[in-house]
Amino acid sequence: MPQHATRRGSRSKARKRALDILFESEARAEDPIEVLRRRVAGSDAPPVSDFAATLVEGVVSHRDHIDAALGELARGWSVERMAAVDRAVLRIGAFEILFTDDVDDAVAIDEAIQLARELSTDDSPRFVNGVLAALASGDRAPVAAPARERVELPADAEPAADTTPE
Repeated sequence: MPQHATRRGSRSKARKRALDILFESEARAEDPIEVLRRRVAGSDAPPVSDFAATLVEGVVSHRDHIDAALGELARGWSVERMAAVDRAVLRIGAFEILFTDDVDDAVAIDEAIQLARELSTDDSPRFVNGVLAALASGDRAPVAAPARERVELPADAEPAADTTPE
C-alpha cells in the first residue's frame, strides 16, 4: 500500500476520533480537554493519535474565532442551533482551514464532507461543503443550513391541546 494512502487513512481516523471526543464532551457537558485526557489515558477505547489530539486542542483554543466565522456563514442558524455532529465536523474543518498549514483546504473540506456523509443527515454534506468552501475562499456569502427533520401531519389532523400551565 502506498504511504500516502496509509497516511490519509490514519488522518481520517484521527479526524473521526477528534469528532467523537468533541461530540462526547458536548453531550456530557464536559470540557473537551478532559475528555481527551481520559481517552488518551484509557485502555478501553481506541488510541488517540497526536493528530486527533492536535485537532481537539486546536478547536478548543480557537473556538471563539471558529464559531464566529461559522456563525457568519450559516444563514439562519447560530452555531448553537446546528446539529451537534455538523457543529463538530465544521469546527474541525474550520480549524484545519484557518489554523493549519500542513493540510490543503480541499483535503480538509473533503474529509469534513465524508464525516458528515457518514454520521449526519442527507443534507449535511452539502451544508458542510458550502460553509467550509466559503470559509476557505474568503467568500462570506451565507450558506443555508439543512432543513431539520419534520413530522408531516395529515391535513385533517387536530392541533394538539396546549398543555402549558398558566
